[in-house]
Amino acid sequence: MPEDFVPPPPPPAPHAPPSFAPPLAQPGYAAYPNFAAGAAARRRSAWFYIVTIGGSVAAIFLVLWLFIWAMMRSTNDGSASSGFNVSQIGVIDITGVILDADKVDTQLRKFGEDSSIKAIVLHINSPGGGAAASQEIYHEVLRVRAENHKKIVASVESVGASGAYYIASACDRIYANDASVVGSIGVIMEWTNYGDLLRWAKLKNIVIHAGELKDAGDPSRDLTPKEAAYFQSLVDNMYTQFVHDVAVGRHTSDDKIRPLATGQVWTGQQSLPLGLIDKVGGFRIALVDTARSVGISGEPSIARPSSQKRGLIGLLNSDPDDLFPNPSKLLDRAPGFYFMWK
Repeated sequence: MPEDFVPPPPPPAPHAPPSFAPPLAQPGYAAYPNFAAGAAARRRSAWFYIVTIGGSVAAIFLVLWLFIWAMMRSTNDGSASSGFNVSQIGVIDITGVILDADKVDTQLRKFGEDSSIKAIVLHINSPGGGAAASQEIYHEVLRVRAENHKKIVASVESVGASGAYYIASACDRIYANDASVVGSIGVIMEWTNYGDLLRWAKLKNIVIHAGELKDAGDPSRDLTPKEAAYFQSLVDNMYTQFVHDVAVGRHTSDDKIRPLATGQVWTGQQSLPLGLIDKVGGFRIALVDTARSVGISGEPSIARPSSQKRGLIGLLNSDPDDLFPNPSKLLDRAPGFYFMWK
């Protein structure tokens, strides 16, 4: 063999795996976490975007639906004037003890000035309350009837007594159920005398005043005869106002109301022949009759005032005194005058 002969290199070994291929002995590519994560991301990417976009679209539709629902509720509850000029019956609930006239007066004014509200129904379930508060609502009812030319009807549910009846008497008509409690025309004044408690605790209430009747009604001692006569004169005067205002509202005379002004109550069935109400019937009858009387046919649409704020936002916006009563209110010991059935 010649000395300059060089043998060729041996051929590569058959079936040698490429340097870049993953080992087949590692199923799922567990030995290569980065490679596996990339593959999983590629598999999930399409669904991720579908879910994200779909969720965003659903959220937008939800917000739009809530907005439309809120607008419709605002229109239906009478908190804003109806932009659709739909004839409605305004309904104002007067429930519980009447101590503040402002809320009801505000609702009456709003409904009175709203052209879409053709009439107002006072849905009453109250034993009455403060004399001045009841009287103030009474006069506001008369004003709205006269100035805004709105028909106002009272519908007594379970109780429409004393100050609540005072308010109802200002309406065009009064409805009550057969078993409703109506009447209690009268005045009551009351407070708590804790003089014996102070004496038991060996405490003394010291009052310095100018004016003989300045401390009349001091709950730490008994009334003098002169003080009793003084308070009785106030109660009698309020009683006269009550009788007269009911007579005016019911289009009759004081002499016809006075025999009924004994402080007692009657059922709705008993009240009709006495002239204290105009018709026996519940809220539904009062609503339909009122709607027909102002030219609304079919099912009457009802508008109610916006409800009070509730939840955390309402709590944060509420008066601090509602959460933490002012200690000075605990010292409020003034006698109270009430048109209230007890």
